[in-house]
Amino acid sequence: MSGHSHWATIKHKKAASDAKKGKIISKMIKQIFIVVRDGGPDPNSNPALRLLLQKARQAGVNKDNMDRAIARASGQSVDGVQMEEVVYEAYAPGGAALIISCVTDNKNRTTPEVRSIIEKRGGKMATSGAVGWMFKRKGVLTVKTADVPEDKLMEVVLDAGAEDVETGGEFYTITTAPEDKGKVESALEKAGIKTETAEINQEAENKIQLEVDAARKVVTLMQELDDQDDVNNVYTNFEMTAELAAELAKG
Repeated sequence: MSGHSHWATIKHKKAASDAKKGKIISKMIKQIFIVVRDGGPDPNSNPALRLLLQKARQAGVNKDNMDRAIARASGQSVDGVQMEEVVYEAYAPGGAALIISCVTDNKNRTTPEVRSIIEKRGGKMATSGAVGWMFKRKGVLTVKTADVPEDKLMEVVLDAGAEDVETGGEFYTITTAPEDKGKVESALEKAGIKTETAEINQEAENKIQLEVDAARKVVTLMQELDDQDDVNNVYTNFEMTAELAAELAKG
């Protein structure tokens, strides 16, 4: 699971930047859709939704928008807007594989926009299944390293069924089987440990390594994809080491 914590740091910094640009609200609405689809519409029984609604309120998402996102994910939209998740597969520069998860109300708009970003940055779209076989669904949670000692965190999450804990940078990254994510979230909550993010991700089973120049191109592509309004998340199979993260931070 090497590299998760360094990706977490990069993603959190980008999320903070997006918040300043006002992009975070539309992204959170799409995240609500995915979290409800995966765990149900009741925050009392869906810890990930409870966490996300709290963060959405802090970010200024109003209750009507949150309620509409929950209704759409539950198939009970009252405004006639039908949302769906669309997943694209692609190759980035250097041969890295990408999976791009989108939430959209118009696939005919989303597809060409995603394709244009990928091709502009030297990548190419792939057929369904071309890279998907390299990935496996996993629960991934992050906790700030400043919030809890590593030994306490390990005890709580491993007892709850977590598969792995990685420490590095500003975050611990906890990996679980998809069906165990909720149990680990609940255990963290019960122990008074704040969860920063809790998602079901696509995790590459075998990582590839890239030189700095190629890695920078991939990260740039992933960030541009993430800036597209319909994109919810982007996954890759290239390994973000501490050394590589440090080099990329130099600009």
